[in-house]
Amino acid sequence: MNSLPTALATSSPSAVAPPRAGILAALWLPTRADGQLDREALGRHLAFLRHHGVHGILALGSTGEFPQFDLAERKRILECVAELAHPLPVIANISDIRPRAVAELGRFARQIGLPAIAIMPPGFFPSRQDDLLAHFLHAADAAQLPTFLYNFPELTGTRIDLPTVEAFASRAPMAGIKQSGREFTYHRDLIALGARHNFVVFSGSDTRLPEVFSLGAVGCIGGLVNIAPDLMVHLFNVCRRGQPGDISPAFERLREIGEVIDRLTFPLNVAAGMEARGFDPGEAKAVVSASSHRLYQEIVADLGSRLRAWDLD
Repeated sequence: MNSLPTALATSSPSAVAPPRAGILAALWLPTRADGQLDREALGRHLAFLRHHGVHGILALGSTGEFPQFDLAERKRILECVAELAHPLPVIANISDIRPRAVAELGRFARQIGLPAIAIMPPGFFPSRQDDLLAHFLHAADAAQLPTFLYNFPELTGTRIDLPTVEAFASRAPMAGIKQSGREFTYHRDLIALGARHNFVVFSGSDTRLPEVFSLGAVGCIGGLVNIAPDLMVHLFNVCRRGQPGDISPAFERLREIGEVIDRLTFPLNVAAGMEARGFDPGEAKAVVSASSHRLYQEIVADLGSRLRAWDLD
């Protein structure tokens, strides 16, 4: 077994710093019927996100359905997103069950000048916390980039426990952590730990942004950013930056969007929301049943009418 590094270098060819705050899109990736990335649709969507003031991109995260792509496709997607998202910083999610794939994607992210990587537990097989730490250190050592841990136990099957986060922060260039899932109170512990170890906490709780910011989280990395970046940036500006403004309309509308699309499972619900907003999300990457397709169309119609009533179409 390879020995673990006690300290990791942070040198990088990128001149872009990893994001330390803001609203980041957990980017949806539109694909054609052949499964390949629809570059034109992605370009239009990224232009929309930039127009509404988002602060960065998480590429190939859970919203981007990264397990649906092979290693070569993920590299091509990272290059494409980096090009089309410019000048926004792009975090590359390099998560995979295969350590060799994680290392290769990490090295590639550094090679193309991305400012940071994100890494989830490997998934499928259960993991001890010591093995999670080894997996994360392996990823950071290969990439030699600032690293965001990515906690989403409902998807991976494994929670990243607080001692594991602290051990990683003590031994690697930890930029931050994305906290997703049902355990909202975990934000408090992570934020307190981040204050001691100089890393930041981004939340995946899209519909609870005022609470997230009141706890001390620096921003959100979420799927709903693809649908309503304008509402979410407004909440960030008022709640986090202290700009004048009323949060009630944006907060209530964002919560309503979440309620409507959550009639369908993640991440297909994000595609339905994007279509309601006027974007072509491309072909489904997974097999979709007739009943889910009907529900999808109902959500598009329902949410579309609400967005138009709010002048958000």
